Amino acid sequence: MQADQFKYLRLLSRNYPTIASTATEIINLEAILNLPKGTEHFLSDLHGEYEAFEQVIRNGSGVVKRKIHDVFGNRLTDAEINSLATLIYYPEQKLDLISDTTENLDLWYRSTLFQLIELCVHVSSKYTRSKVRKAMPADFEYILQELLHENHLVMDKSLYYQEIITSIIALDRAAEFISALARLIQRLVVDHLHIVGDVYDRGPYPDKIMDSLMGYHSLDFQWGNHDMLWMGAASGSRVCLANVLRISSRYLNLDIIEDSYGISIRPLALFAEVNYGEDPCTAFLPQKTAITEQSTTEINQIARMHKAITVIQFKLEGEIIARHPEFEMAHRLLLDMIDYKAGTVTIKGKTYPLKDHHFPTIDPTNPYALTSAEHELIDKLVSSFKNCEKLQRHVSFLYAKGSMVLTYNSNLLYHGCIPLNEDGSFMEMTLKGQKYAGRALLEQFEQIAREGYFRTSGTPEKKYALDIVWYLWTGAASSLFGKSEMTTFERYFVEDKETHVEEKNAYYKLRNEEQICHQILAEFDLDSSGHIINGHTPVKEGKGESPIKAGGKMLVIDGGFSPAYQKTTGLAGYTLLYNSFGLQLVSHQPFTSTEDAIQEETDILSTRQVIETETERKLVRDTDIGKDLLQQIDELKCLLGAYRQGLIKERHGAR
Repeated sequence: MQADQFKYLRLLSRNYPTIASTATEIINLEAILNLPKGTEHFLSDLHGEYEAFEQVIRNGSGVVKRKIHDVFGNRLTDAEINSLATLIYYPEQKLDLISDTTENLDLWYRSTLFQLIELCVHVSSKYTRSKVRKAMPADFEYILQELLHENHLVMDKSLYYQEIITSIIALDRAAEFISALARLIQRLVVDHLHIVGDVYDRGPYPDKIMDSLMGYHSLDFQWGNHDMLWMGAASGSRVCLANVLRISSRYLNLDIIEDSYGISIRPLALFAEVNYGEDPCTAFLPQKTAITEQSTTEINQIARMHKAITVIQFKLEGEIIARHPEFEMAHRLLLDMIDYKAGTVTIKGKTYPLKDHHFPTIDPTNPYALTSAEHELIDKLVSSFKNCEKLQRHVSFLYAKGSMVLTYNSNLLYHGCIPLNEDGSFMEMTLKGQKYAGRALLEQFEQIAREGYFRTSGTPEKKYALDIVWYLWTGAASSLFGKSEMTTFERYFVEDKETHVEEKNAYYKLRNEEQICHQILAEFDLDSSGHIINGHTPVKEGKGESPIKAGGKMLVIDGGFSPAYQKTTGLAGYTLLYNSFGLQLVSHQPFTSTEDAIQEETDILSTRQVIETETERKLVRDTDIGKDLLQQIDELKCLLGAYRQGLIKERHGAR
């Protein structure tokens, strides 16, 4: 036995100090390997739509209702199944309604408790008792163990179980116990959650989604381009912050900044009033679809703020482009291309009239220089973002749980794309003087993005990293963006829509080909049995586009949680389920409201499509966790051998 292996086994023996404890753990792990694989749930592009997100999380993309059908399909009507499902999704709110409308509440409690216990036994059957116990709320752990893990058909104990239920009701704990059971069922129907990018922007409540995710039992996160923008802003990037404020202004989402995160935008409002107070800022009026209850005065004020931060953004972007020729973005220096007297701009050799040519803060001889007032404003805002405790907590969580790309149970997950050239080869980019492409490029992007958050402020490394974070939002080789350029300037200032076109990376055409998907999977050491799970680009189902591409190798699950996309997509989002029986794609119709879901017992109308069925039911041993368990078993068997050979002594009574 090598010295390093012996040293490791000595350390391992601290946890398993005897032959008996070692053998018991081997038996336990080998048994776990033969349990069914847990259900994975995939969501993408939530864009602040908290209510729809919560409904999908609570119903497990329809898994809860299917489990109810499995157990009670022949015993309950559709209306009763809907009622039970709603109770599981929203136990506290539904119990309030039921307690006000039910005559014999104790009888209802008794019937409902037995139904929930029976359902809970069913959904917990694929897990070890230990795992189920850890998922139980502490207040009811003992009672739940008694009710879930004993044989209720044994006559000697039937009265015992009935008395437990009777006592729960008599002691006025039925409502709390029902809530505990409902949450446990929600917890058990999905073993692991994947968020394939973009919690932020467009919708009103990304912070609530983040709070919910932080309380979720098991998840990972693949960063989206909008997430990266907020991560950059929280890290101290002035240009990312300017983009965040611009987008929030454009979609009337400044409440996220002020109310959700408690960051004052009064300095921006005052600056805009001073510099653009007489400017109608017509091109910067918020999106019409977003305008709801704001007065004309408020809308005009937001338009002025919108223009002010947009001009600052263009100046800050110019600084980055100038110091990074390797970004190959010199053609985006459009402030240089404006004829400020004529009110025109020249783009790609063609001159266009500007829709708005009032630029009081731009010096035509040095257009990218911030004024002293702009400097002061952006510094105040950066300080506010960096010192916002709630935002920092959310972004820290994104870094802890997130990544650019993830391989998980033979599948490849990423938000945007793997940048490709037209011939299908991986697109290169120079970072720190070295060229990277494919997997290596994404690994570098991830490392540098982390440096942008964790490096000390004011260092060259931090400055470089934050420039790359911005590039990930808008650069041609960015795996999060996936287009040749972002035509933000043109959309604001030029009427001609030919200038608005943003050419997609070749990836979005080539991902329909199986050979390309196999090439990408191989780049990440995955074989052809795996799948690519992709978000970012809404699937236009209304125009006949399918989310299933390349013979099932590519699954695109952005169907449009955000209402802004739903006219284009024709639905309200795709989610994906991967259980021991195979892969199922779920398409969702628009969600009305949580209030309707509770009072009218309406659920999101979802359609399930089986993509791939396993010929043999997948077990834990077939998963990444299974591989880890097999490694642990091998190590424990080595320890067992060391005990039996007398190389390591047992320590009876050790803890």
